Amino acid sequence: MRRLPGAAPLLAAGLFALVPAQAQSTVYKCVDERGRIEFTDTAKRGCKPLDLPGFISAPPLRQAPARQAGNGRPAATPPAASSPASFPRVSSYEQKARDDDRRGILNEELRNEEKKLADLKRDFNNGEPERQGNEKNYAKYQERVAQMRDDIARSERNVEALKREIANIK
Repeated sequence: MRRLPGAAPLLAAGLFALVPAQAQSTVYKCVDERGRIEFTDTAKRGCKPLDLPGFISAPPLRQAPARQAGNGRPAATPPAASSPASFPRVSSYEQKARDDDRRGILNEELRNEEKKLADLKRDFNNGEPERQGNEKNYAKYQERVAQMRDDIARSERNVEALKREIANIK
């Protein structure tokens, strides 16, 4: 069997594309003394960790040494930070402006949805909409009425969801 140079990395890349990435370990590329390439999740001699795009490796598990409080017992650990130090911060003024923009957009969507709902209810005419010329068949008419009921129910759910979303804005 003839080996193609560079076939191993292509084969490995193809295998990695088929297997979903797991964030449980780092992937290492190992080259042995004969020059054979192996991909593994355990570090060995001659292995280098790979930086795979789209693959998020879990940080190595380390236990911090127990700190001692003044009374000889381990001290309580401080709470974990809610976001990384490199995470961008937004000033309260800028956040308020964003919330106001969001509220304005949602209010506009709410007005549009309420107008649409009013138009649907007007056309529905309390369950007896006017028959159209192409509805000589009563089943077609009933199908359109059922569709109108579904559209009204969907629009009512949209109005309620928009009202909830507006209420959740700080």
